[in-house]
Amino acid sequence: MTNQTQTRPSANPTLSQSLDDRAAANAAKSSDEVNKAYAAGIEKARATGIEKSAKQVGDAAVDAQLSGWDGESVKLSELWQDGPIVLMWYRGGWCPYCNIQLRAMQQSLEKIKSAGAKLVALTPELPEKAKETADANDLDMVALHDKNNMVARKYGIVFQLAEEIIPAYRDKLKLPEFNGTDAMELPLAATYVIDKSGVITYAFLDADYKKRAEPAEIIDAVKAAAK
Repeated sequence: MTNQTQTRPSANPTLSQSLDDRAAANAAKSSDEVNKAYAAGIEKARATGIEKSAKQVGDAAVDAQLSGWDGESVKLSELWQDGPIVLMWYRGGWCPYCNIQLRAMQQSLEKIKSAGAKLVALTPELPEKAKETADANDLDMVALHDKNNMVARKYGIVFQLAEEIIPAYRDKLKLPEFNGTDAMELPLAATYVIDKSGVITYAFLDADYKKRAEPAEIIDAVKAAAK
């Protein structure tokens, strides 16, 4: 389910507005060739049908035992047994769109907690890299290490990078250094809300990495799941 939040006048921009602004700035400073390559990469990922084949609302959530950059081990089912959780993947600290999303979620963290949920961030980047990402963005949240995208794969949100953009991810963005593997794959920047029975009640899935779930929409989904 891909949801677009309508723009409304506000002193503070929505996450969607901030992401669109960053996308426009990136496009303006990049060549047409580069812009076309990234656009083609998005469309190739979408063409696999990943947005529909991934886990959806009504599906059972996947349990896993994971460790964060703080060294603490977390079992997902033990978290959702106490109430809804927001399960959010980010691609890595090298991704400017992920950093924008993480900061927006940090700003909404208390509202998410007040609505009755815990925020759980998953990432394929190594724990030490996740710590750097948290420090750089002043995050008061721990990212759990989804090593080799094992949990993301069970959710069906992992895709192979298109051939034309592999050099940029490998050589410019240094993806292997962040993830500790040469695999040229990434998870969608997916967000799920899981209720205390372990069922997915909200799913945001979009092959376009510039699109993310709006915090206000997530909070509404948490409130519905907590009833």
